[in-house]
Amino acid sequence: MADMVLRNLDDDLKQRLRERAAKHGRSMAAELRAIVSEALTRPDTDPVAEFKRLATISRAMSAGRSHTPSEVLLRESRDKDAK
Repeated sequence: MADMVLRNLDDDLKQRLRERAAKHGRSMAAELRAIVSEALTRPDTDPVAEFKRLATISRAMSAGRSHTPSEVLLRESRDKDAK
């Protein structure tokens, strides 16, 4: 196993790591290993593909519903703010 040194860690991040480690009943080093392991085993996602996936879900959820055009909503908001 390799050793690593993490330098110049912001004090706030160090405190958050300490609190997270305590919440999980681990040392700070064990918590950091868990974070790195989880981050590196998670599959990389393409942001554009993820956006398209979520947009497809959103369109499916609102299918068949009437929609107010954005320019109408914007005009109503501006008129309301002008009063």
